[in-house]
Amino acid sequence: MVYLAAAISALGGMLFGYDIGVISGAILFIKKDFSLSQGMEEIVVSSVLLGSLVGAAVGGFLADRIGRRRLLIITAAVFGLGAIGAALAPGTAWLLAARIVAGGAIGIASFVAPLYISEIGPVDIRGKLVSINQVALTSGIVTSYLIDYAFAGSQAWRWMFAMAVIPAAAFGVGLIFIPNSPRWLVSRGHVDQARAVLNRIRPRDQVESELSDIQLSAAQQKGHWSELFSPLLRPAMIVGVGLAIAQQITGINTVIYYAPTIFKFAGLSSSSVAILASVGVGVVNVALTIVAMELIDWVGRRPLLLASLAGMAMSLVVLGLAFAMPQLSGSLGWIAAASLMVYVGSFAVGLGPVFWLILSEIYPLRIRGRAMSIGTAANWSANLIVAISFLTLTHVVGKAATFWLYGAVTIGAWLFAFFLVPETKGKTLEQIETYMRAGKHPEAL
Repeated sequence: MVYLAAAISALGGMLFGYDIGVISGAILFIKKDFSLSQGMEEIVVSSVLLGSLVGAAVGGFLADRIGRRRLLIITAAVFGLGAIGAALAPGTAWLLAARIVAGGAIGIASFVAPLYISEIGPVDIRGKLVSINQVALTSGIVTSYLIDYAFAGSQAWRWMFAMAVIPAAAFGVGLIFIPNSPRWLVSRGHVDQARAVLNRIRPRDQVESELSDIQLSAAQQKGHWSELFSPLLRPAMIVGVGLAIAQQITGINTVIYYAPTIFKFAGLSSSSVAILASVGVGVVNVALTIVAMELIDWVGRRPLLLASLAGMAMSLVVLGLAFAMPQLSGSLGWIAAASLMVYVGSFAVGLGPVFWLILSEIYPLRIRGRAMSIGTAANWSANLIVAISFLTLTHVVGKAATFWLYGAVTIGAWLFAFFLVPETKGKTLEQIETYMRAGKHPEAL
């Protein structure tokens, strides 16, 4: 039941990945059909992020109030409506509205899905289970690239959007058959229902002790917004918001949104070839995320995170050098492809899954949804800033300097992770809460 529930809820991650990936190919044809300027192109690409920011901001309150599972069901329906709206868009305004609606669903699913999985997962495989969401996310990106490639010849960008209805329907229907989070049930006073769920997902001899720990945790908070800014929770908020911003300002979604555009910068003139090259990047993303899923409960969160950021920084330096040396023009496409694959692979093995996992682990029960929504809103805000500024940056300071800027930021993120991010493997959510309240050194857990 645990694996089934994790797999179904992770379809929310697939919707997340599909929608952020599909625009990379669709935009090549939308800008022709709707005669978009460079500024409007950035707005169309980034509009989904505005909706995601709003979804993340309100989703935490809703997740704590109506429950993780019920909110995800609503999210599936909203996402489906957004996909249909984008496919039928007669003009730019309609397309922007549909993308914002779909973005609202993505903003909620992006953190509620890993939140739900972390709350039902046994401690020894919690990292692996939450990483299923990241595997689904990266698979959604690859799927969107393949759909883009399939319709690139006919320039049928409307079908690229419409195909998202299929996983949205599977997500919504599947959620009907999985249980509520036992931790959310306890937080709402439904102890007997929580016990019944734990009996389905835990060995019988562990149920009462885990239920007792959950009740003790729930009793320590009132569930008010003001608690998020108290001195006791400040270390957790700094880690969550800091990692949220770091995941985006290191540039990952410029690659996801603009991979075909970057390859065209590098000399791959055909739209179909540029999209196909992006599929290769997406496959690397999935493969290394699966590797991370197998390592995250064994090696730990911190080692993967630090190695990930180091690999990202080095590959960004190389990518910038490739664009800075015009004598490499004949090989530029290959160097760009290799650098992007190393960069995305480094992200996938650490920063990608580790951020969402740690975000779902470090906050107290009664305010976990709201705390995660703040981190997620910070993540989407940084995502929006990066996405809407990428093409402008490449025009103003040049392509090489843009990638070097991301590289310098990544080095800063490595220092942040080294000094502040805790190791949470092998600990229950309640043990992690106690540790974060004590404000101990990251390596002391």
